[in-house]
Amino acid sequence: MLKLQTSLGVIAYSSAAAVFLGVLTMGLASYGEEAGSRHIAVGSQDIVTVRPDAAEGSKQGLPIFPGISGKTAGSKGISMLRVVIPPGAAAKAHIHKGYETAVYLVQGRVETRYGPGLSKSVINTAGDFIFIPADVPHQPRNLSDSEPAIAIVARTDPNEQESVVAYPPAQ
Repeated sequence: MLKLQTSLGVIAYSSAAAVFLGVLTMGLASYGEEAGSRHIAVGSQDIVTVRPDAAEGSKQGLPIFPGISGKTAGSKGISMLRVVIPPGAAAKAHIHKGYETAVYLVQGRVETRYGPGLSKSVINTAGDFIFIPADVPHQPRNLSDSEPAIAIVARTDPNEQESVVAYPPAQ
């Protein structure tokens, strides 16, 4: 067992974790506090917080609150956002070309038509986790006429809107 003395105390690690030591010591060297908040940097990478204060438009025709993406956080393989489907509204039918999507429905009841010709349908309610494989056409619709549906969406595309393609594609 090896030990490292730091300003935070003694940290012990096994020789199998020696590779981790370089990352650990860089992180401790960059540890600091500013304006009452903690900021931990590991090497040249930072933990990034994104707090969107306004909705943006989307190719799907719904308001989105951008969270994590290549643009906002420097992510390389993921994006995450909050989407609001207004009462009675539906997204434009679309696909995410080459990228998978995971959705957590925070609020509401949503019907998603999907598949070739949007011939299949599934209804989800608050608390559901939903997986949409890459390249599957889909169109979510809020089933409430009085309350918005709200979802957290994660995608394997760091450039969230760039892989969105209208369905059916214009001929």
